[in-house]
Amino acid sequence: MTDYTLWIVAAVVIAAVAAIALWSYSSRKRRVHLRERFGPEYHQAVGTAGSAPAAEAALLEREKRVSKYKIRSLTPEERARFTSLWQHVQAQFVDDPGAAVSQADFLVTEVMNTRGYPMSDWEQRVEDLTVDHAEVCHHYRAAHEIAGRHSTGSASTEDLRQALVHYRALFAELLEDAKVATPRR
Repeated sequence: MTDYTLWIVAAVVIAAVAAIALWSYSSRKRRVHLRERFGPEYHQAVGTAGSAPAAEAALLEREKRVSKYKIRSLTPEERARFTSLWQHVQAQFVDDPGAAVSQADFLVTEVMNTRGYPMSDWEQRVEDLTVDHAEVCHHYRAAHEIAGRHSTGSASTEDLRQALVHYRALFAELLEDAKVATPRR
């Protein structure tokens, strides 16, 4: 082997090691970003997708899709109107828990729509919400599940109370100014 060939082999090996190190660093950085952005939703996505790379690809696609939406803050007037409507929903619970839960679901959907989230199918709505509100999406899922049980007559009053608590957590998050527009990359 000549010195020239040895230099070429060394350069190829160094380039390969550098490419692997760069790929590893990039993957690790992406994983940290997704774990921080999606919190508990990251682990749920891994469980659903079956592997971290598949989940990460889905979460990145979700981020990309939501970045195209025109999600906006609520105006002070809108926030006041929604707050008033929420107070009515909570008061309604005493007389008609089931109707209050239905109204809470409707109100959360209306807030999301006003903010600019598309109101396609429920699963995509939850996915979209996880991009900027991952910490409270479990509330949305739990409330939706209880509301579904209520529609079949298998939810107790305590279940309905829990659903309203879950909806309230999501509702409060959607109204908060500090969490309105998480910077998108």
